[in-house]
Amino acid sequence: MNRNWEEFLAPYQQAVGELKVKLRGMRSQFEMLSEHSLIEFVTGRVKSVASIVDKSIKRSIPLDRLEEEMQDIAGLRMMCQFVDDIKPVVELLRKRNDFEIVEERDYVTQVKASGYRSYHVVIRYPVQTIRGEKKVLVELQIRTLAMNFWATIEHSLNYKYRGRFPKDIQLRLQHAAEAASRLDEEMSSIRDEIQEAHKVFSRKQESE
Repeated sequence: MNRNWEEFLAPYQQAVGELKVKLRGMRSQFEMLSEHSLIEFVTGRVKSVASIVDKSIKRSIPLDRLEEEMQDIAGLRMMCQFVDDIKPVVELLRKRNDFEIVEERDYVTQVKASGYRSYHVVIRYPVQTIRGEKKVLVELQIRTLAMNFWATIEHSLNYKYRGRFPKDIQLRLQHAAEAASRLDEEMSSIRDEIQEAHKVFSRKQESE
C-alpha cells in the first residue's frame, strides 16, 4: 500500500502538540494553587515511520488499518513523583470532556512478567483540520520517575536484542524492576517530608 506518511502523521503530530500544552497546563494549575503537583512533567512523541511499519509487521496489522488498530502512533508520558499520584491523575483524565477514553490498562497493580509498570490510558482525541474534525488514537502513559527509568532502559535493550533477551540480562532487568519498585515504596513512605522540603525550597527561591 502506498501512503503519504507526512499527511498521515500530521494529525498525530498536532494531537501530541495540543495535548502536551493541555496536560502541562494541569501542572501549572497545581502550582498556581500552591498545591502538590500530581504531575512532575509531560513528554510526547509520534512514532517514526520505520517503527510503525515494524510494529505493523509484528502485530499483523494491515497498513490500511493503522488508524483503528495501532493505539500508540501518538504517545504521551505523564511523570509523577509518587505511585499514589497515579490514580488521581487518571481520575482527572476521566473527568475531561475534550477527549474520549477508549481503554485503560493497569500495569501498576498488574505488573508485567518482565517487571514493567505503568498505567496506560488510550484516548480518542479530536483534531481540527482544514478538512474537518479527525479523531485519532493517542496512548497516555502515567508512571513514576523510577518506573520510567526502568522502562526506558528496557526499551533500549529490547531494541538491541529484538525482544530476545539473554537469560542473565532478563534476570538483571527483573532485579532492577524490583529495586525500582522498592524505591517508589521508600519515596512514598517519606512523602510528607519530601513535600515539606519542596515547600521550604520554593519559599527560599521566592525570597532570593
